Amino acid sequence: MVVISPSPDIVNSYLIKWETLDNYVAQESSLKKLFTEVYPLNNDMDEVLIKVCSLNDFYSTNIFSPFSVAKHILELNIDKKLGEGDATLVNDLARVNVNNKRVINFYSFATKYCSHHKPLNFPIYDSYVDRFLMVLKRQDKFFDFKKGDLKNYSSYKEILIQFQRFYKLEEFNLKEIDKYLWQAGKETFLSRN
Repeated sequence: MVVISPSPDIVNSYLIKWETLDNYVAQESSLKKLFTEVYPLNNDMDEVLIKVCSLNDFYSTNIFSPFSVAKHILELNIDKKLGEGDATLVNDLARVNVNNKRVINFYSFATKYCSHHKPLNFPIYDSYVDRFLMVLKRQDKFFDFKKGDLKNYSSYKEILIQFQRFYKLEEFNLKEIDKYLWQAGKETFLSRN
């Protein structure tokens, strides 16, 4: 599989296209308000639970036990690490003991939860992004990493930073890179199904 390599012009075209996706723009706007204005902290069960449920609904993240996830977030006392942009938080947040029965890794959800608090510090992981990055790695050799590195958040973030540098996309923040990668990945892989 060959894809068009990223460039500033291509990223800009996807950012313009993003603004035409009314449902995504509205969802992101409402989540931004919820996470940064209405309930910016994570020390109250009601507030955390409504954020977990909202994310789960908008992104279809398959969190079948929102209470277990919200309880886990409260127990981790995440606000300091969120404020510091501590990448280790994501993997800690992802591993949730559900109903005291088993530990499930809600990695994609954890990236989204952190990103909606601090979008410039926490890029979102998504399966389309994962697959698209792997294609670009094979095609352009932009950075040396293994597929499993994408599921270690500190490594994932470093891969995105190296991606930015290799393709000379430093003018774009990680949130903008997110929007580009998700759209390009979705477009690439949905068109092949």
